[in-house]
Amino acid sequence: MTDPVRIAITGAAGQICYSMLFRIASGGMYGPNQPVALQLLEIPQAMKVLEAVKMELDDCAFPLLVETICTDDPKVAFTNIDAALFVGAKPRGPGMERSDLLKDNGKIFSSLGKVLNDVANPDVKVCVVGNPANTNAFILKANAPNLNPRNITALTRLDHNRAISQLAEKVNCTVPEIKKMLIWGNHSTTQVPDISYCTVNGKDASSLVDQQWAQEEFIPTVAKRGGAVIAARGSSSAASAGNAVVDHIASWVNGTDDGDWTSMSVPSDGSYGITEGLIYSFPVTCKNGDYEIVQGLEISDFIQGKMKESEQELLDEAADVKEMC
Repeated sequence: MTDPVRIAITGAAGQICYSMLFRIASGGMYGPNQPVALQLLEIPQAMKVLEAVKMELDDCAFPLLVETICTDDPKVAFTNIDAALFVGAKPRGPGMERSDLLKDNGKIFSSLGKVLNDVANPDVKVCVVGNPANTNAFILKANAPNLNPRNITALTRLDHNRAISQLAEKVNCTVPEIKKMLIWGNHSTTQVPDISYCTVNGKDASSLVDQQWAQEEFIPTVAKRGGAVIAARGSSSAASAGNAVVDHIASWVNGTDDGDWTSMSVPSDGSYGITEGLIYSFPVTCKNGDYEIVQGLEISDFIQGKMKESEQELLDEAADVKEMC
């Protein structure tokens, strides 16, 4: 048996993690032959619930799960880890401005970034899930200079999956028939779901739908799907978010299929004119545990304009948290 992959997960007693932990432990993230160790972090008030989650993990008797650590100490949770999933974050409360949310979470992520910097594997793969995810990842990266900055990412795989589902329903096809969906920008309502290069069973998706639907229905439906779930469920997405985190890491580690790509929010290298250093969603291909931004795509004026709007939102957020970076 190979050495276990050590995975730190914050907010581990929450609903997203409850939907995700059992899939990780059963091999859904790293595959059926890779042992895993879970290093679960919670705030002190949630430790009793976290211990109950550990009891359930134990009771599943997963062959691949070699160890489960429950702690309220970030140093313990982050020591020698190979992956870190930052699910926990302060939610937006009644009357709270977005700038207040940014600053409150900024304090959390700057503090956690410093600990991660000191005790984690320098090549640790990081996925920030807690919102505002892109800017939380931006803050984390700034406070963890010893880590490989390329590996600080944020989750837009949920948006990617939502976009595939919406298109599949529209054109009456199965999910596997859809390739090269992509999400540009911020994980917010300014994100840009884009079918310009998408194919459905080898056919150009743009030829199967009218442009008005693509621009006026598809984009806002995907961008506002989280709000629709909250309105219907009374709480935010949990199972679909947990599934997307599994997909995000699985694609990164195991690679994307030939002829396809996925969407990841990664540090911009200036591609497509996006400000370098922002955590911005691009189409990427993954191979051998690394990713590359897909290059050379021609962008329509409409999509380019939406991309710049999302970039500006991230620049504004970065300005709001500059004292933490």
